[in-house]
Amino acid sequence: MKRLSILCLAMLLCLGMLAGCASEEAPVSSDSSSLETSQPASEPSQSAEASGGASEELPAESGDTSTGTPTVYMTTDISAEGMMAIYEALGASPSGNIAIKLSTGEPGSNYLRPELIGDLVQSFDNPTIVECNTAYGGQRANTAMHYQLAEDHGYTALADVDIMDENGSMTLPVTGGSNLTENYVGANFANYDYYIVLSHFKGHAMAGYGGAIKNISIGIASSEGKSHIHSGGTGGSMWGGDQDAFLESMAEAGKSVVDYLDGNILYINVMNRLSVDCDCDGSPAEPDMHDIGILASFDPVALDQACVDLVYSAEDGDSLIQRIESRNGLHTLEHAEAIGLGSRTYELVSIDE
Repeated sequence: MKRLSILCLAMLLCLGMLAGCASEEAPVSSDSSSLETSQPASEPSQSAEASGGASEELPAESGDTSTGTPTVYMTTDISAEGMMAIYEALGASPSGNIAIKLSTGEPGSNYLRPELIGDLVQSFDNPTIVECNTAYGGQRANTAMHYQLAEDHGYTALADVDIMDENGSMTLPVTGGSNLTENYVGANFANYDYYIVLSHFKGHAMAGYGGAIKNISIGIASSEGKSHIHSGGTGGSMWGGDQDAFLESMAEAGKSVVDYLDGNILYINVMNRLSVDCDCDGSPAEPDMHDIGILASFDPVALDQACVDLVYSAEDGDSLIQRIESRNGLHTLEHAEAIGLGSRTYELVSIDE
């Protein structure tokens, strides 16, 4: 009997130990190398944050992560060194005739300064800074005056400058658009194999904001093409057309450029001097919010969306937010994603240590 009691006690102890082992769970890692952000179709994301650092593995030219989500790289270092670092984070391999697309800016505007972009521009073999004439007057509506302004702003000291529509326009087909079937860009557009798009992110009196999408649409459009986009493809007035048609036409014109280049393009946005006014304004309102940083991506929609999200998350971004919303500026992003120009969902990766 005593032997049987001991045996029963041993069995109970064994059962207790097995139950204890079964209750243990494997630990779950909470580490993440980047933050994926997304948003409803009509609202900016309010959750875009930088991760601790960029991946050591260089991204593909598409800029997509293993999940297919485009990556947006960011640094808070707004300097020539920061500009080089953000470009290098992309791991791009431009070749052939390289165009640096920027806005030469009106006198007195917040155009990108040569001391900020010079090292990057001159890191390429025989690059050309490219622009097109305006359609609204000012010192950039005339080719000769535009070249002089490019010199005055220090760009000719960095590289050759080409006002791409000095000899007229060339036509790009627009696929999937609801307003445009054609886009008119500078006639010299096809002379270049790869485009580095440098944009000053800021507000805009008509578009709400200006960034990468505006730079590859209005910016690469010839003077004729600018009027076409502003009219929403109707050929009517630049100033009295339907607002949403204008915003959609920018996205559609941008897509025609991207389709033509077939991946041979990258985008860098500089978030400094964040005025509510564009660099086409020679007397812009003084910025009332802090500088944020430099961002880069292979996806222009993801890049502009990330910049918008950072403005919305800033404590002092009210003026720029009001400018964006008063012009329905987010609709450009909505339409751009809808027609396949890019994605409003992205991963924001900080390259700062």
